[in-house]
Amino acid sequence: MEFAVNQYSIDDLLYLMARLRDPESGCPWDIKQDYASIAPSTLEEAYEVVDAIEKQDFVHLKEELGDLLFQVIFYSQLGKEEHRFEFAGVVSDLVTKLIRRHPHVFPDGTLQSYIDNRHTLPGDVKARWEAIKQQEREAKGAQGLLADIPLNLPALSRAAKLQKRAASVGFDWDDVYGPIAKVREELLEVEAELDSGDHQALEEELGDLLFAVVNIARYMKVDPEQALRRANQKFEQRFGFIEENVSRPLEETSIDEMNRLWDLAKIS
Repeated sequence: MEFAVNQYSIDDLLYLMARLRDPESGCPWDIKQDYASIAPSTLEEAYEVVDAIEKQDFVHLKEELGDLLFQVIFYSQLGKEEHRFEFAGVVSDLVTKLIRRHPHVFPDGTLQSYIDNRHTLPGDVKARWEAIKQQEREAKGAQGLLADIPLNLPALSRAAKLQKRAASVGFDWDDVYGPIAKVREELLEVEAELDSGDHQALEEELGDLLFAVVNIARYMKVDPEQALRRANQKFEQRFGFIEENVSRPLEETSIDEMNRLWDLAKIS
């Protein structure tokens, strides 16, 4: 016997969330959550979406997007319970913001307006976008150009955003060879601290080195977070090759043998 598959809607999801949070009949785990307690799950779900995309695992991407959407629904339910905001307001504010940021698509500031944008240059679009975002930052009372870049971003991503924002007002290298020279300079400073015994100074110099490497990636329009994730995956695959091909336990395998297998993994 086959059961029909229900096609649920956003309204159904909102109802489900309210049921989960019902103090009398809801789920004990969901009832005790708050904004801070589910924030780590939000980050995890976002990374799982990215992971599915990078693996081109489109079978699971749909599921991961649903999990990420559930995080938004959860926050919206919390906001509704505290009379702060509701999901409908989240959607409305988002649409309003996107219309405002795309005057080259919605010229009258309404969702129904159209424009012949065949002659709109990408540079013009970017300049308008940055100007509008700056107006939004000022309206929020952000103090300084970098003030609203989230502190909880992954460090590589935040470094790239800081650099990009600074570059938007001309604080940038003339060409990519500037940050390349900076990497060499910072590497020398790391080497100078290796034998100093000053762990804090070494940490600072390593941070400067990483920041300089991010500048190369940012200048060449490479996402440093994505680049490092792919390097991590490559390392895992090659190390996995070593594990699969050693004739004895890893701890009993010589470094020469592991290096030989590593070189094989690079060409296999």
